Amino acid sequence: MPDTLHRLAAVDPVWDRIRRECEDAVRQEPLLGGLIHGSILHHPTLERALSYRFSLKLASGEMSEQILREIADEAHASDDQLGQAARADMMAVLDRDPACHRLIQPILFFKGYQAIQAYRVAHWLWRNGRIDMAHFVQMRVSEAFGVDIHPAARIGKGLMIDHAHSIVIGETAVVGDNVSMLHSVTLGGTGKEDGDRHPKIGDGVLIGAGAKVLGNIHVGHCSRIAAGSVVLADVPPCSTVAGVPARVVGEAGCAQPSVTMEHRLGEGA
Repeated sequence: MPDTLHRLAAVDPVWDRIRRECEDAVRQEPLLGGLIHGSILHHPTLERALSYRFSLKLASGEMSEQILREIADEAHASDDQLGQAARADMMAVLDRDPACHRLIQPILFFKGYQAIQAYRVAHWLWRNGRIDMAHFVQMRVSEAFGVDIHPAARIGKGLMIDHAHSIVIGETAVVGDNVSMLHSVTLGGTGKEDGDRHPKIGDGVLIGAGAKVLGNIHVGHCSRIAAGSVVLADVPPCSTVAGVPARVVGEAGCAQPSVTMEHRLGEGA
C-alpha cells in the first residue's frame, strides 16, 4: 500500500473504507464507474464528496450546481462538526439498517442519509444568519427527498432515518444523539401557537413508523415510541409508549433501543 493510503487510513478510516468499497464496486459493476468516480473517488475528502452530492441532488433551474456546491464547501470548511456528524450518521446507518452492508450505500443511494446531510448545511446557513438560503435548501430537500426538516431544528449526531419517506421535523424540535426513526414520523406542533412548540427527543430514542410526536413535550432518553402512536405528553426515560393517544405500556426493553431497533412489544421485546 502506498504511504499516502497508509496515512489516509490512519487519519480518516471512514473515508479510506468508502474509497476501497468504491474501487470494489467499480470492478463489480463497471457501468456505475462514472457515478462512483464523479461522486466519490474524484474527491480528496468525504466533505468534498458530500458537497458534490448536495449540489447534484438539489440543483434546479432556480439554483445551479456550482452555487450550491460553493455553499456546501463553505459550510464544511468553516465547521468541522458537519463532517463529524456525517461520519457518525453513516456509521449509524451501517450499524442499524440490516439492508446496509457498505458505507457507500448511504452516500450514494439512501435518501434519508442524504437529506440529513443537506439539512446540516441548511442549519449552518440558519445559524449564520442566511435565513432565506436556509429556507431554499429546506424546500429543495423536501422536493427532492420527501423529507421536510426546518433548518432551525437542532439534531444531534448518529441519526438514522430508515426509508425516510414523509419525515417532518418542526422549527423548534430538538433531536438528541444516536436517535433512530422510520418513515412517516412527524415531530410537530399542536396548533397555530408561535414560540417553542415542538418536541424534544432525548438520546438513544427509537421512533417507529408513522408515529406523531406533537407539542413542546419531552421524550426521555433511550425510550421507544411504537409505530403509529400519537404522543401528546412527556415520555419517561427508558420506557415504551404506544397507542392513540400514546401511553406508557412498559419499559424500553433494552439499554439502547435506537441501536437494537427492536420494535416488538411484550415478551422478548
